[in-house]
Amino acid sequence: MHKSIVAKYVADGRPGNALRTLLNIPELADNLMTFQAYLIRESTLLPRHREILILRTGWLLNNDYIWAAHVPAARAAGLSTDDVRRVAEGPEARGWQPFEATLLRLADQLFRNSFVNAAAYKALTAEYDLHHTMDAIMTVNNFTTLGLMYNALGIQPDPWNADRIPTDVPYRVVVPPREAALTVARVDPVPGTGLAVTRTFARHAKLAAARTGSNYVNRQSKLDPRHRELMILRTGWNCRSEYEWAQHVGSVGRAREMGMPVDNIARGPDAPGWNPTEQALLTAADELYRDSFVSDRTWSALSARLDTVMIVNALISAANYRLVSMSLNAFGVQLEPGDERFPTIAN
Repeated sequence: MHKSIVAKYVADGRPGNALRTLLNIPELADNLMTFQAYLIRESTLLPRHREILILRTGWLLNNDYIWAAHVPAARAAGLSTDDVRRVAEGPEARGWQPFEATLLRLADQLFRNSFVNAAAYKALTAEYDLHHTMDAIMTVNNFTTLGLMYNALGIQPDPWNADRIPTDVPYRVVVPPREAALTVARVDPVPGTGLAVTRTFARHAKLAAARTGSNYVNRQSKLDPRHRELMILRTGWNCRSEYEWAQHVGSVGRAREMGMPVDNIARGPDAPGWNPTEQALLTAADELYRDSFVSDRTWSALSARLDTVMIVNALISAANYRLVSMSLNAFGVQLEPGDERFPTIAN
């Protein structure tokens, strides 16, 4: 199975450290690579725009693997050495075309706010049609998922890629305060029955067919369902994605049916009643969201209770649903009738 996955995704037969690491769980590797392959090979974006978004996302997560792997592609797409450095400097750096600065602002807002404000979305859609818009947003969201996993697993750049994130550019991300959640969808679902999220992605059928990460988390992962829902719900709460929360409290994740203390998931790892495994999982979800990393202390706490495969499955549950939550927020997917809203939690 390993050889078939490498043959499927690696043209020169030389898998990098990321794929070699993910191949410890072949089904996970295949799911993640399916969407990555679509975004790199088949999306509607110009290669230059795609690589600006990917490099900025790698920089936002401080992930040398993504940066190193994509600088050569960025150069092939026409970015100069100065352009590559300007990606790290951000949207206000001199020299960007106005729309390229818009793309950088898009990445910054998705990363920091799990949302895209009205001005940035208007600027994006002034240049892009629906499919380009969805591909741009999903490029950032997918490489956020990958960067979180690469950071948490300590995946190192491949030796044949010499570029690294410039260390003399201060880490600074400036975005407007997050606006209120949308009350009208930006991307209208296709007519019909079924969940609004599925019908929203159906507006871009090719993208929807390639987006398989949630299939792995919900159908192939052997993680305890309670642990999976802890990671998903805490991530939805951190991202302020009410649709994600509602579905996993309700009919998709069925947290209420499992008797999970849903309000305490919103309160976080310091809420009373968690056992040590649950507390470590919630802490890991918070660290991934806040720090794009899992601390050694939290990894040790997880390792004392879960084997490595289960830890990876827990992390991809959070990382994948970071992508989902960011997408739901940006596209304005509206709650289903009767959905449970966020709990009111006192500070």
